[in-house]
Amino acid sequence: MPIPSPFHERTSKLCTSYRWKDWSGYAAVCSFDTNHDREYFAFRESAGLLDVSPLFKYEVYGPDAAALLSRMMVRDVGKLKVGRVGYSCWCDDHGKVIDDGTVARLGEDYYRVTAADPTLHWLQAVGRGLRVTIEDSTARLAVVALQGPRSREILRAASDADVDRLKFFGAVRAKLDGLDVWITRTGYTGDLGYEVWTERDGALRLWDALLDAGRPHGIEPAGLDALDVSRIEAGFILLGVDYFSAPKTILETRKSTPFELGLGWIVDFERAGAPAFIGREALAAERRRGSAWALVGLEVAWEALEALYESFSLPPNLPATARRDGLPVYDDEGRQVGMVTSHTWSPILKKYIALTSVHAKWSAPGTVLQMEHTVEYERRKVPAKVAKTPFFDPERKRKP
Repeated sequence: MPIPSPFHERTSKLCTSYRWKDWSGYAAVCSFDTNHDREYFAFRESAGLLDVSPLFKYEVYGPDAAALLSRMMVRDVGKLKVGRVGYSCWCDDHGKVIDDGTVARLGEDYYRVTAADPTLHWLQAVGRGLRVTIEDSTARLAVVALQGPRSREILRAASDADVDRLKFFGAVRAKLDGLDVWITRTGYTGDLGYEVWTERDGALRLWDALLDAGRPHGIEPAGLDALDVSRIEAGFILLGVDYFSAPKTILETRKSTPFELGLGWIVDFERAGAPAFIGREALAAERRRGSAWALVGLEVAWEALEALYESFSLPPNLPATARRDGLPVYDDEGRQVGMVTSHTWSPILKKYIALTSVHAKWSAPGTVLQMEHTVEYERRKVPAKVAKTPFFDPERKRKP
């Protein structure tokens, strides 16, 4: 049975839909209402408050903390300045991705790592023999994501942090309703947003203070269904959906490298005085020869969808929530060249969009492919154009 998060006393009373799911062993709200529309538009037009405490969290500190994390991750963590957060992934010896997450440098020799899967054993294995302490802080820390264009105003009212000077992927200590918190300008919606971290026993005060400060700005508690639509619009990948952890995958063909997932930009080969990271040789070889696969966006032709449904005397009928079922993708000669991993109707873009893994040959923007779409139990195809991600990328996300 899923266990309650630190915010469960509040979220359980607000969840009138009774729609829950298991997230890493915790009970997590799918949507507070019977559908996620209000929560989605809060993310995009005002602010949504989301419990993200089930993220796996680790404190890594000591003289060799940076060396451990730089050895483990494809980015050189030693280059992070205090008060900065970096996104990264980590690989096995063959350059295949194990997991992805963030690393925040909170002090000179103090880091906090988030991950989608349990990662304590990996941190301990990589850190063997190093002067470092590793703590699993998953249960100790309560975390909420405050996301949306009004999130800065809400934090300005609720905390003493100088949020106007907090840069994208920055971190700062602050007071919020008397609580000691960390505020990071991070999130999974692809919009202006923040995450607020505090000790578990302060969770309810944190939740109440943010909702109180957010009422004049239209804040809404939000669940995972709204987040799933938002993260696809932002082009963000999800472990177990858009890629699979290499140690848990039997078939080699199901494993992915950072380059194949569109994460080549975080792979740092130039590390003065730093040890080589795990998977470096395999990734360097891939960089020289080129990647076999690429993760791209697809935009489905709406006129073709209308015509397809019209052939059944039906109006278009797309899933109400984001979908994670794999769909084959074909070239113009009917050969399968990839698969859709996540897809959704984007309410703000008014487009049917998808994250898709294709053979590199077919990854150029503008390439027209055929995506499988089922109507009345009949499998058909509709044209879809390769597009750059993110699909949605507002300037406010990065700007001061």
